Amino acid sequence: MILLGLNSHHADSSACLVKDGVLLAAAEEERFRRIKHWAGFPSESIRYCLAEAGVRLGDVDVIALNQDASANLWRKLAYVATRRPDLSLVLDRVRNKRERVGVAEEIAHAFPGETLRAELREVEHHLAHLGSAYLVSPFEEAVAVSVDGFGDFASSAWGLGRGTRIEADDKIYFPHSLGVFYQALTQYLGFPNYGDEYKIMGLAPYGEPHFMGEMRQIVHLGDSGAFRLNLDYFRHHREKIAYEWSDGAPDFVDLYAPRLADLLGPARRAQEELTERHKDIARSVQGMYEEALFHLLNRLHERYQVDALTLAGGCAMNSVANGKVYRNTPFRKLYVQSAAGDAGGAIGAAFVVWHQMLGGRSEGRPLPNAETDRPGSGPPTNHSRFVMDQACWGPQFSNEAIGALLDAKKAEISAQACAVNRLENQAGLCSLAAEAIAEGKVVGWFQGRMEWGPRALGNRSILADPRRADMKDILNLKIKRRESFRPFAPSILREHVAEWFEIDDDVPFMMQVYPIRADKRVLIPAVTHVDGSGRLQTVTRATNPRYYALIEAFRALSGVPMVLNTSFNENEPVVCTPQEALDCFLRTKMDLLVMGNWAVERTQ
Repeated sequence: MILLGLNSHHADSSACLVKDGVLLAAAEEERFRRIKHWAGFPSESIRYCLAEAGVRLGDVDVIALNQDASANLWRKLAYVATRRPDLSLVLDRVRNKRERVGVAEEIAHAFPGETLRAELREVEHHLAHLGSAYLVSPFEEAVAVSVDGFGDFASSAWGLGRGTRIEADDKIYFPHSLGVFYQALTQYLGFPNYGDEYKIMGLAPYGEPHFMGEMRQIVHLGDSGAFRLNLDYFRHHREKIAYEWSDGAPDFVDLYAPRLADLLGPARRAQEELTERHKDIARSVQGMYEEALFHLLNRLHERYQVDALTLAGGCAMNSVANGKVYRNTPFRKLYVQSAAGDAGGAIGAAFVVWHQMLGGRSEGRPLPNAETDRPGSGPPTNHSRFVMDQACWGPQFSNEAIGALLDAKKAEISAQACAVNRLENQAGLCSLAAEAIAEGKVVGWFQGRMEWGPRALGNRSILADPRRADMKDILNLKIKRRESFRPFAPSILREHVAEWFEIDDDVPFMMQVYPIRADKRVLIPAVTHVDGSGRLQTVTRATNPRYYALIEAFRALSGVPMVLNTSFNENEPVVCTPQEALDCFLRTKMDLLVMGNWAVERTQ
């Protein structure tokens, strides 16, 4: 049974391929189109997934789409009848649904001459989110929560996952949304682009929560754990908010209403200097989101009495809030997959449909035994089911292909005073990279299959020394060319986590921020946030042996079992191919590029 999961005609469009209940491939369209958050039909992602699995379009049995135009229909009709919004708002949403369900036509256009026999199955947006986390988690039972902007007329949903079953027990519907709240306040603070919310999360520690009283006028919390927006401060519920694609990139006009300036003062213009007031508002926005999230989670723990939690939806990308779950709720186990936002809905839709089609026959299968089974290594049997414990599901390239590229680009590489060498074994390669990092050099690290989700996790990474107090400024100014307040993350060997962090947990996807131990912060200033925390990524030998070996080599040199890790890009999607990696290396003046077994090193 072959299933193709799609997030189509939405930001971060993506595709995945699941065969007999096992994920074989997954990728976001932006990596192929080279436009951040690319929205539209993921034809190139589909093409890659089919090729990686060694199947043709005609072999696909089911296409699972992470939206259902018929979901919550009565809610939509009731809203139109009672609120009477701008007719253009209604018509625009209808047109958008039509574009999404035209999958067969899109495939026919993208794959001329191919036969399509697959059945199309639509999965309600938030059910796909719930499935994207719970159904690939290591938990046999967990509370599953989805929080985002909007999808299929809802902004949040939750339920209890057991075995291979997950359903949405309750939802929060349009127009109330924590995702809209965070996005609107991000725009108000002068960051207008889709996905800029992480900038507010990075700016927040520099401020104080002096505007919490105002935030509580914007977001109201209910006794049941739900929340409501004060709609006087928003526009999305009564008029058409332009959601357009500029060469495939999503683009919004402002979601906040003019009245917000009466409450918080004048909005910041893009490129305007960031003042203490702006930083305090950012801290308060983050604080309000956390207050609402933990209010909901605490009520859900009371309701379900289960200690494991899975989070999905765009808001689950808020790694700062995720890292406070244990501190602010009774939950004691947490799983957030690497593509928690809408891209991950492709995986969710595929696994929801897979388990629905099994008709419950896989119910009760035990999870893998860590000593005898490798999660995700084979089809579900009577002894295991798929668990996503690593994120490398994208394209990979052979040493021969990399060597051919370097040979073809020999003149360009020589012109920048770079030398090319091939290392025949992993130990020598990791030693070279570790020594460069220890010397304060910046290393481009391109290995194996590309990561799934927005985080570089050791296969498409830029690496540096976390001990260098000036490394954050060097990377932001000379390599990443981005705001100075933006932080960087540590990749740490799993067995050393408790020595360096005030937590001892698996965080493979860099989705949680935790406090660094007070006595260790001075040792790793480049990855320590201003509030003493770090966005943790744990690395194991089993899931990424080469990256583990590199960090172990750096530990042997420095005594520090971690490296600074940031995504291999420069204001563009993370690099996918060796060509893109080489271009970024030459363009940004990194010191060393390691691709497969090849090394390109600057000699001047």
